[in-house]
Amino acid sequence: MCGIIGYTGPRVAREVVVSGLRRMEYRGYDSAGVAVLGDDGIEIRKKAGKISNLDAELAQRPLPDSGTGIGHSRWATHGGPTDANAHPHVSANGRVALIHNGIIENFAALRAELEATGVEFKSQTDTETAAQLLGLEVAGGADLADAMRAVCRRLQGAFTLVAIDRDQPGRLVAARRNSPLMVGVGEGENFVASDVSAFIEFTRSAIELGQDQVVDVTADSIEVTDFNGAPAESHPFEVTWDLSAAEKAGYDWFMRKEIYEQPQAVADTLLGRFTPDGALKLDELHIPEAELQLVDKIIIVACGSAYYAGLVAKYAIEHWTRVACEVEIASEFRYRDPIITGSTLVVTISQSGETADTLMAIRHARAQRAKVIAICNTNGATIPRESDAVIYTHAGPEIGVASTKGFLTQVAACYLLGLYLAQVRGTMFDDEIRVVMSELAGTPKLIQQVLDGLDSVKELAARFVDQKSVLFLGRHVGYPVALEGALKLKEIAYLHAEGFPAGELKHGPIALVEDGIPIFIVVPPQGRDQLHDKVVSNIQEVRARGALTIVLAEDGDHEVEPYADVLIRLPKVSTLLQPLVAMAPLQMFACELATLKGYDVDQPRNLAKSVTVE
Repeated sequence: MCGIIGYTGPRVAREVVVSGLRRMEYRGYDSAGVAVLGDDGIEIRKKAGKISNLDAELAQRPLPDSGTGIGHSRWATHGGPTDANAHPHVSANGRVALIHNGIIENFAALRAELEATGVEFKSQTDTETAAQLLGLEVAGGADLADAMRAVCRRLQGAFTLVAIDRDQPGRLVAARRNSPLMVGVGEGENFVASDVSAFIEFTRSAIELGQDQVVDVTADSIEVTDFNGAPAESHPFEVTWDLSAAEKAGYDWFMRKEIYEQPQAVADTLLGRFTPDGALKLDELHIPEAELQLVDKIIIVACGSAYYAGLVAKYAIEHWTRVACEVEIASEFRYRDPIITGSTLVVTISQSGETADTLMAIRHARAQRAKVIAICNTNGATIPRESDAVIYTHAGPEIGVASTKGFLTQVAACYLLGLYLAQVRGTMFDDEIRVVMSELAGTPKLIQQVLDGLDSVKELAARFVDQKSVLFLGRHVGYPVALEGALKLKEIAYLHAEGFPAGELKHGPIALVEDGIPIFIVVPPQGRDQLHDKVVSNIQEVRARGALTIVLAEDGDHEVEPYADVLIRLPKVSTLLQPLVAMAPLQMFACELATLKGYDVDQPRNLAKSVTVE
């Protein structure tokens, strides 16, 4: 969601803040703004649109060289993407400037209360309510940290807040509830941000704040308390990747770079997964094996691409463990009264580890005594910290809003989880697990093989620049691949795209087939329970109605050749592992098509990378 950064120290705050905003723009790009403490009080520059608009504003109206400042890139919730609604917001008395990520659910009542006392609002945002409350607190004589704690106690919802006070220079005060906040620890300088990428240029030492905590930051001190002012424990950690990992390295888009990073990302996910005695292990596990042996139901909870990774996981986990597995959309999970007991295992998947819908699902599950295992890419994020176990995907930073390596590493991590549960429960022999792990270990080379042959996919995209609709078909694990392929086109090319189980065609979706419509079909490996032959029949069904068939099939599959208008070859793998090699062509097709249409691939309209509101 929104990008947040604050700085205090000897550097020019404006420069630190703006450079941090550029690295976090993927979190939101409806507007951007900066506030610094100058000789004449708080000075603010903010503009609707991308950070380039803010750059132009700063060139026209420079800010002073202050050592304390805050900045914000916005994904709009309350109020449209306008200059007035851009952050930072200033209190009516001019004392404080504040930035916010999240949603204040009771803002309407608070705003009405303030307006009744004569406070005039300048924006439509929920954020300005917090700024006005904070301004009144400090005007009444409260210290900035005390004022922040008092305001937080009145707010409901999800929020990260960062504020500066005109009368207390060299100081930042920040707070969090259900929204990420990190402190970057420097030498004679400190940072706060919603993402470590904002300050990784300057320090790799960081602190993750816990739930309902306030941090008081100067250049030389960091003090963490709870919302009542009591000292609180925080979580220091070291950032293990460097700035170069978040740079484009010569690619036109982060998304394209991240597509090509997938072999290494999957290899890193699989690295070091065996103990010296040959047993499969997870990253952090605080669930006794005896409890995992008693699990009688698994529920996978996720959103978007992570949800589709969960659908792949269902096939693998049920096959390897023989435990019933459900896959739930996180935003629906806790509102449908799911059946959860102490013998239910809940698995959550989130790239950022901050996805609000998924986090709320975790809390609901744990309240019902379920154990929770998280699959996450971000060390120190909220979701893994609130879970009983975690498998980190180790994919490195994913900047492109449309997930690529994030999705593929989640799938790989799901395989690890399934094999680990099979090991613990005794449903697979050790040598069987090693056979699957050996094949998994070989998939990065096969993914690279697919990537090396994508020129034909790029040429294919040029044929469909004016296309209005694209369909995707798959069966078994090819069905979630079809869904994810369709999602990529929706996200970045703004096309109507749908993924279907191929067997469902005859139950309605075949009505969408018209002359010339491109249909991607993911064909299962040969010999899989007659599924291969059934999908070949599905190809003929749509081709007979005028569709242009783009077929993804394994090397050596000659049966599909007469029915494929375009044939994309995939390396041979076991059926369950096919998503690892089948996804890259669909990702690249979407990336190339969006590029040819002139769209911003990395920052598609209306979207943001880390969704921290429900």
